Amino acid sequence: MTTAVVETERTPVLRTLIGLLMALLVALLASSIVSTSLPSIVRDVGGSQATFTWAVTGTLLAITVSTPLWGKLSDLLNRKILIQVALTIFIVGACLVGAAPAEGVLISGRVLQGIGAGGLMALVQIVMADIISPRERGKYMGLFGAVMTLGTAGGPLVGGLVTDAVGWRWNFYGSVPIALAALVIIQLTLHLPTTTRKARIDVAGAVVISGAVSLLLIWITLAGESFPWLSVPSLLLAGGTLVLIAAAIFVERRAAEPIIPPALFQNRTFVLTVVASLSVGVAVYGTSVFVSQYLQLSRSASPTEAGLLVLPQLIAVVISSTVIGALVSRSGRWKPWMITGSALLAIGLGGLATIDATTAMPLLWLYQAAVGLGIGIVMQNLVLVAENAADVSHMGVTSAGVAFFRTLGGTIGVTVLGALLSARSSAVFEESSAALRGAGVATPDVDLAALPDPATLPDAVRTAVEAAYASGAASVFLASVPLALLSLLAIIALPNLPLNTKTRAQRIAEREASTAVDAAGGDGTTLDEERP
Repeated sequence: MTTAVVETERTPVLRTLIGLLMALLVALLASSIVSTSLPSIVRDVGGSQATFTWAVTGTLLAITVSTPLWGKLSDLLNRKILIQVALTIFIVGACLVGAAPAEGVLISGRVLQGIGAGGLMALVQIVMADIISPRERGKYMGLFGAVMTLGTAGGPLVGGLVTDAVGWRWNFYGSVPIALAALVIIQLTLHLPTTTRKARIDVAGAVVISGAVSLLLIWITLAGESFPWLSVPSLLLAGGTLVLIAAAIFVERRAAEPIIPPALFQNRTFVLTVVASLSVGVAVYGTSVFVSQYLQLSRSASPTEAGLLVLPQLIAVVISSTVIGALVSRSGRWKPWMITGSALLAIGLGGLATIDATTAMPLLWLYQAAVGLGIGIVMQNLVLVAENAADVSHMGVTSAGVAFFRTLGGTIGVTVLGALLSARSSAVFEESSAALRGAGVATPDVDLAALPDPATLPDAVRTAVEAAYASGAASVFLASVPLALLSLLAIIALPNLPLNTKTRAQRIAEREASTAVDAAGGDGTTLDEERP
């Protein structure tokens, strides 16, 4: 049983929110800020291509695996303490990476960062539900959208600037003061209901779920690079993943406090938001990665220039999340806006599917802006809608579940789409090389998978490389369009439930009062009998 001491109304919400958003920012930057500095990092610690891969994969793996675990813990334990623990783990990891003398310390620190970041990504959303009702949360969506944008799409730009100015280690040391400030602000301003519910940790579920997700991501990451997709190692990893998924389903159905309660998948709203989140995750991570790669390899932009050239998408995310969030709070109507947002996402991706090496930059910005508007409208509102329909006792696993599937979808999607880009660009380049050789033009051996610098190649070969990468990028965005349309269909099918006007703490207090009346023999109704 839970005893709620409702102090949230006296909490300075905006001050607390600043601390939460600072925590979310460092968590998001953990996975995105290193992309432009990885070559320098690997070189300085004496690493190899494997170091390059695991410096990224280790963090993403830790984030994805830990997110549902943090979500479940938040339903059982004190959420303020949990978010402070996550911040502490993140700080330790950042300091380890910043001081890393060798690749082993680097990768260990990155994994610790991922565990802490997974907790922060899940817990910030969950704590927001404690202090802000679904109906009122739209007022703060602009702040949330700005942080999400800076943390994901803006990370490579920030990382490049910091690396050029003071060195790559400050990409990690620089996050420590922000995380410490967030820790202090949260300690001073966040007051949550006390919990006396008996915690029963589903250890078996945690082990098999972590194993299943880990094997899945390792398989997706290494297949096609370290070994062929159709090979013994690939089949072993795929088979192991299926076995562990089956074991997870078996264990979770019998657990007293399952990490991911099977009952969630009986909730139509949760299932549909998960489906929509999978494709949105691909759009969020995919556009950040592949537009930047297109700009550098097909348009001769430097990493910093590529970061600046994606600003239209970043600005669009902030504007749409701010404006639509305020409109949702004012009217309580969310579904028409989310349908509009998912349609804009599909249109923007469709536009990006038409790009080539000569596409006018204003047209590219227009496509990026459409994608940004869609992401800003849809991404955080999906979490809001899922929480709005969730039982208060499952609020943590609901929020974490949506974030988990969004991250999982984004990670798998970017990996698979990256393989598609590589295959398509290589095929186009081979055709162009054959044509050049037929015309008597000498063409050096170029490995597109190694991401060569087009500026170092002869003019004719450079043009062929730029065109090949542009074609590969266009094919990636074309393959993303069906996912965006799936997201649109899922949002259309969502039950159009009114947004609740009570915070999680208020709903818990109301439920307890109703339970007390029932225990005394009165005529009360529990919250579950009302609208969620």
